[in-house]
Amino acid sequence: MKSSFFRPLLEVAVVLFLVLGAARWVTGLFSKRTHMYRATAARQMRLLFWPLLALGAGLSVLPAVAMGDAPVSGFEWALTLGFVAFTLVLSGPALLLHLRYWTLNHDTTLTFQPTENRFEVYEAGQRVPFERRDLARVDRVTCRARRSFWAKYDYLTLHLHDGRSITFTSLLTELEPLAVFLRSVPTERSSRYWCWM
Repeated sequence: MKSSFFRPLLEVAVVLFLVLGAARWVTGLFSKRTHMYRATAARQMRLLFWPLLALGAGLSVLPAVAMGDAPVSGFEWALTLGFVAFTLVLSGPALLLHLRYWTLNHDTTLTFQPTENRFEVYEAGQRVPFERRDLARVDRVTCRARRSFWAKYDYLTLHLHDGRSITFTSLLTELEPLAVFLRSVPTERSSRYWCWM
C-alpha cells in the first residue's frame, strides 16, 4: 500500500525536476550573462547540498529508531546517537559558515565586469563609495580542508585607506577572478582549515 502511494509522488517529482531543468537550460541559451552577483537561492543550494544531505541522513535515523514497533536496546540507541553526532560533525561547520556568510552578505550586491574595468559594491541598494586607488590591501582566505563539506567557503576582504573594510564571501560568487582583477593591490593570501571570520 505504501508503494502505491509513494510511486505517483516520486514520478511527479522526477517529471517536475526534468521540466524545470529543461526550462532553465532553454532560458540560459537566450539570456544575457549577468555581471551582478548576490546571495541567490541557487548559489546557496549549490553550497549547502552536501551538508544538508548529510544532516538529513543523520536525522532521519532518529524517528525510525524512536517510533519503531520493536523495543530498542541501549546499544542500538548508542549507535543511532553516534551516527547522528557523526553527521553533525560533518555538516555542522558548513552550516555555521553558511549562516555567518549569509549575515555578512545577504544585502550585498557586487557588480563586477573585468573587461570593462567595472567594480562596484552595493549594500542594501546603496552604492559603497570607493575607487580602486582607495584600496590599501586585500586579504584572500581560502580553505585548506579540500575534502570537507565547507571546502568551498572562503572570503576576500578589501581594506580601504580610511579604515573601512568590505568583505565578500563565496556566497556571492567565485572569488578567485576578483582576486586576479585586484592583483595590482597588495594582497595577503592565507589558507585556513575553517574560514571563519
